[in-house]
Amino acid sequence: MKHAILGAGAIGGLMATALGAIGEDVTLVVRQEKLANYPQLLSLERPASTITATAHAVSRLTEPVDVLWIATKAYHLEPALETIETAPGAVVPLLNGVDHVAVLRARFGHDRVLPATIAVEAERLADGRFVQRTMVRLAVAASGQPVLGTVLSRLQDDLGFACQFVENEQTLLWSKLCFLAPFALITSASGKNRGEIFADPEWKAKLYSAVAEAAAVAKASGAEVEAAKIEKIFDALPESMRSSMFKDLIAGRRLELDAIAGPIVRGGAQYGIAVPTTEALVKAIEARADSWQL
Repeated sequence: MKHAILGAGAIGGLMATALGAIGEDVTLVVRQEKLANYPQLLSLERPASTITATAHAVSRLTEPVDVLWIATKAYHLEPALETIETAPGAVVPLLNGVDHVAVLRARFGHDRVLPATIAVEAERLADGRFVQRTMVRLAVAASGQPVLGTVLSRLQDDLGFACQFVENEQTLLWSKLCFLAPFALITSASGKNRGEIFADPEWKAKLYSAVAEAAAVAKASGAEVEAAKIEKIFDALPESMRSSMFKDLIAGRRLELDAIAGPIVRGGAQYGIAVPTTEALVKAIEARADSWQL
């Protein structure tokens, strides 16, 4: 199949290299100023080995593709979509949050968009060079199985990805957000890693409170999630782990604060669910970001 990847950061680069490594035809959509010198050979450093793959770089997608994978930051989505001039057979967004699904379905049509989530610690080292530090967990809405069943099987068998299809789209999206949002907010507001948070009873309590708030909003949105199961995920995390939001904060980069925390805050207001811990963490992060930009 022909695949296009919109977004050449850590996640987009990882997916482009992985898909190319299993023999798929890959086009990578990059910024115009990057195009002339963008390498054709991509490399992905993995925990046990390094894989390489070729990809055709373009600044605008004008040729039809079977699958368009979207891996931009949430706040870059709409301007990035201006570079897509063709109608892909399927659209698979790997963005944080939940609000992007409605945006994409308004543009491409309901059935063409296949919601998905990816969980992995990855980084872009340079143009065309990426690193994967943890196992890749890729989940796609069950409606995508006819299109992506074979591809996900090969990613799992050949590269060790943990892949699954999920029937309930809300469960798919909110299961990740209920983990991601509390961890991103707590690490960013506290400046602590996972081990330091667990060693501090006050911050650990705030983490679990944020999980409970997110899970309550998720359930009201139609997702099947359990706060206790999400809490157990944190037990297995490396003590040194911090969130990508925290890394963006200390680097002075724009934060995906609205995409990650916004659905919980807005959902709380919509369903009459109090989310004071989440709201307080958002305010604390905004204050830290403002003070560092002065």
